[in-house]
Amino acid sequence: VQLQASGGGLVQAGGSLRVSCAASGRTFSSYDMGWFRQVPGKERDFVAAISASGTTTYYADSVKGRFTISRDNTKNTVYLLMNSLKPEDTAVYYCAASPSPRPSYLFTATESYDYWGLGTLVTVSS
Repeated sequence: VQLQASGGGLVQAGGSLRVSCAASGRTFSSYDMGWFRQVPGKERDFVAAISASGTTTYYADSVKGRFTISRDNTKNTVYLLMNSLKPEDTAVYYCAASPSPRPSYLFTATESYDYWGLGTLVTVSS
């Protein structure tokens, strides 16, 4: 599966932004999806994940209550809605995919994802 993230940009602190990840192929609904982010010089960190069916979601503590992950399997797209953005949310955001089903502990593990898209830069100004 090929992934293409989009929707990044510059936003003021407190604002909102939605990033999208479009997947190729006809089996999108059989993949668990995740969002990760990375700043220069640091490791890529887990942000949010969603099961193939969309019924189960996972969030990093740092974004819980502010970010919402969702997916539309009819459009082969996963979304990350980011509200109440903070300057520390500034990063390149990557989407990732891995065939379902998987144990729940793997959803937050960067190394467990098989496919990655190019990232989209989100910059939050103070």
